[in-house]
Amino acid sequence: MSTTTETRPFEAEVAQVLRLVTHSLYSHKEIFLRELVSNASDACDKLRFEAIGKPELLGDDAELHIDIAFDKDAKTLTVRDNGIGMSRDEIVANLGSIASSGTRKFLESLSGEQQADARLIGQFGVGFYSAFVVADKVTVLSRRAGADAKDGVRWESDGKGEYSLAVEDVAARGTSVILHLKEDDIEFADGWKLRDLIRKYSDHVAFPIRMRKQKDGKPADEWETVNDASALWAKPKSEITDDEYKAFYKSLGHDFNDPLAWTHNRVEGSQRFTTLLYVPAQPPFDLLMGARDERRGVRLYIKRVFIMDAAEELLPNYLRFVRGVVDADDLPLNVSREILQHNRQIERIKASCVKRVLDLIEHLAKNDADKFKTFCKAFGNTLKEGIVEDPSNRERIARLLRFASTQGEGAEQNVSLDDYVGRMQPGQDTIWYVTADSYRAAAGSPQLEAFKAKGIEVLLMFDRVDEWMVGQFTEYAGKQLKNVAKGELPLDAADKLKQEEAAKAAEPLVKKLKELLGDRVSDVRVSARLTDSPSCLALSDYELAPHLARLLREAGQDVPDSKPTLEINPAHALVKRVESEADETKAKDLAMLLLEQAEITAGAALSDPAAFVQRMNRALLGTRT
Repeated sequence: MSTTTETRPFEAEVAQVLRLVTHSLYSHKEIFLRELVSNASDACDKLRFEAIGKPELLGDDAELHIDIAFDKDAKTLTVRDNGIGMSRDEIVANLGSIASSGTRKFLESLSGEQQADARLIGQFGVGFYSAFVVADKVTVLSRRAGADAKDGVRWESDGKGEYSLAVEDVAARGTSVILHLKEDDIEFADGWKLRDLIRKYSDHVAFPIRMRKQKDGKPADEWETVNDASALWAKPKSEITDDEYKAFYKSLGHDFNDPLAWTHNRVEGSQRFTTLLYVPAQPPFDLLMGARDERRGVRLYIKRVFIMDAAEELLPNYLRFVRGVVDADDLPLNVSREILQHNRQIERIKASCVKRVLDLIEHLAKNDADKFKTFCKAFGNTLKEGIVEDPSNRERIARLLRFASTQGEGAEQNVSLDDYVGRMQPGQDTIWYVTADSYRAAAGSPQLEAFKAKGIEVLLMFDRVDEWMVGQFTEYAGKQLKNVAKGELPLDAADKLKQEEAAKAAEPLVKKLKELLGDRVSDVRVSARLTDSPSCLALSDYELAPHLARLLREAGQDVPDSKPTLEINPAHALVKRVESEADETKAKDLAMLLLEQAEITAGAALSDPAAFVQRMNRALLGTRT
């Protein structure tokens, strides 16, 4: 029976927390259920630990659990646990103040090995106050384990500055949190809604979360467990089968396929956390579409309680395809995304996650060629982003990349940089590559001709990310990476002399082409690259490849205009025809065709396709304008 009710003001800090929680800290109202369930789980954990030394605390109610009930007519939602419960003083300390925490005091009272045994016991923090996001009044009934029924306590508040406190008979140990829902939040007094939220946020809380079975749309007398009630990642690896790993991945990643591989690790020491990370067999449909802005690959748990989809804080963007969980023991449950971004513990966890994922991919590369081939096909492009985004792991990432090559098998991207270096010719100190927007364009690039003639291997890069990647990837294993289309080719003494002689002999032709092309080009010169084609474009070391400039313009990006350098092969019949053509109009058509075909093979967009067709037709028919 209730005694005199006492009214007390919240401490100033609580009032501040209430304002923060209800208006800023939680971006989704539904988070309140996660917080209350986590507190209930914490209370059960505390009792389970205390009962080791005092088994009588469990009495005849040894099965710890959390019950969730609702009443649509009364507009209430109740979260009850049969855990440790709270005395009057503990309620004042925990719910009227945030200067101390009952759980923190409990942990501080332990020492030595006891602390290690209690590592799963959570912290009863400010999460309780999230109840006021959806409730205009909250009632708490609690009875400490080992106390008499008459020593129960009722705590009640509307969250507006004060709370009431009374001693009241409470039949069983534990705590009930009763939310009197706001009119706008009656949706939370719904069985299906609550079950969905429990599966989303608290499925792997280690205690059964029970709800009454539904009958004719109303709660029945019989209770059923609605969560998994075990954290797979918290189990020893030796106790988990491959099928269990696969089943967990499918529920976690919403994927019908088995994962390609996974890595499960527990880190002990000054910081304790568990990681279970999966590499999918196929890329998710949104890997490229909007994935850089909204990523949900890895979930953050704290002591088995889901906190947030924190992929950005736990893994870098280039590993956004990874799915899994990170469960930390040492972070507060009320952690915000802003706190995560500047948290040293999270930085260490992130570094560990990156290491584990790269270890896993390296294992596939060394030990499972088929799976690694599947990985490269699905995520090779995304992994390339790490060359720019993660300089500290650049060498490791580079070793895992695969490319097509002039000595490879068609468009198959199966040549590693180590393969290339191992096949380099004596005295070769450069890794040569060419970029294009397709395999055929790369393999057919006229800039390859001199390299093919000398038997020098060239990597064929035709993924959209390649040009951006190699812009900041200039060296591997002490060898320079260089685009065959950029700058002037290094020539030995004999080739240099031959080139100088060809350039001197072609001076009148070069002068004529410069006059015919005018301001369409920045320069015309004799090429050292060409053996079969009449012309090609040459780029400066810092100039955008034409195909990339075209893609950026198509995407609405501003790309500075630049005039190309045209390189010619004076021995080619078409170039000789320009040289011998006396009709200036026909000569100009031919000169423009030399430039335009070079632009086409480089992946550039023609400025006037219609004029190009007309010129081509005139050249074929031998007519003039």
